[in-house]
Amino acid sequence: MSLEQWVRKAVWQMAGYTPGEQPRGHQSFVKLNTNENPYPPPKVVLDAIANEVDGLLRLYPEPSSLAVREAASRAYGVHPDQVLVGNGSDDLLTMIYRTFLEPGERVAYPDPTYTLYPALATLQGAEAVGVPWLEQGELPVEGLVATQAKVVIIARPNAPTGHVVSLDLVARLCRLTSGVVVLDEAYGDFATDAGWPLLSRFPNLIIIRTLSKSMCLAGIRLGLGFMPKEMAFQMHKVRDSYNVDRLAQAAAVAALNHLDAYRPIIDAIVQEREKVILALRQRGFQVMDSQANFVLATVPNGRRSGHQWLEELKKEGILVRYFGSDPRLSDKLRITIGTPEQMERLLDAVDGLLQDNT
Repeated sequence: MSLEQWVRKAVWQMAGYTPGEQPRGHQSFVKLNTNENPYPPPKVVLDAIANEVDGLLRLYPEPSSLAVREAASRAYGVHPDQVLVGNGSDDLLTMIYRTFLEPGERVAYPDPTYTLYPALATLQGAEAVGVPWLEQGELPVEGLVATQAKVVIIARPNAPTGHVVSLDLVARLCRLTSGVVVLDEAYGDFATDAGWPLLSRFPNLIIIRTLSKSMCLAGIRLGLGFMPKEMAFQMHKVRDSYNVDRLAQAAAVAALNHLDAYRPIIDAIVQEREKVILALRQRGFQVMDSQANFVLATVPNGRRSGHQWLEELKKEGILVRYFGSDPRLSDKLRITIGTPEQMERLLDAVDGLLQDNT
């Protein structure tokens, strides 16, 4: 038999999720393509990780990340049994698909959005249904309900656009759909509000968060899921054994116990985001309002396409994200908000390229 005959047909045919480019070796780039936080974690978090590097690494971690769940319960005002911990929020998405979706059942989401959602559906044997956003980025509640999907996922703020939808519309979706609603708040700390008030109102709602973005811990890989206790109990059954290591658990506990230490970091990114939006607009880019740690910018009219801008910026040592496989995004770049120095370097490169275009 050949490899193609051994591999599942769905896996053989799928393209798979493509993450942002990672520099290799000694390449030096301003990395604005994967929405990482440009600042280091607070010292108390780094100390907590260092303190775990001892002989106990020979032992398995606590299986259910109990200390993390207890810290999350104190931080967000929920019971520890309402919290599920994953190896990043992507792990939580995988658990959600495993728990709720039989082969052939549907997962729906507004489109465009995070491209991992349909990839995970393919792996689960589920059907992925993207419902176009309404005008001005409004949530297509009726369209999502009409799909009769078992799971509906709303990224808020959305990736790659950075916009948020009204919580009233999220609540309406929770009321009208017969399925599970997942509010993906990976970038929630950069927004002006969050979905917490809805959690106690709707038994079909799951909120997922990550420590990768606002909490400066993308390299740790830790996500948090919040849901009714009974739902969490079922999802624990599909969680990989020992899915979160000792170092990640220690980092998460320290971060959740010191949320106030992150406020200056979040505020700095939000302030820089607004400056960058204005600066890019002044240079001829069309930039959507964003409540995330990135912006989506339509490139100016000229001889360069979106892909050409991507390549020219890379030559200048700057990585941004490009989604050329989607025609709706082919003239756009997603740009992570870095430090003021990094964004100044980006704008200098943009100015040089604009000058070359004249």
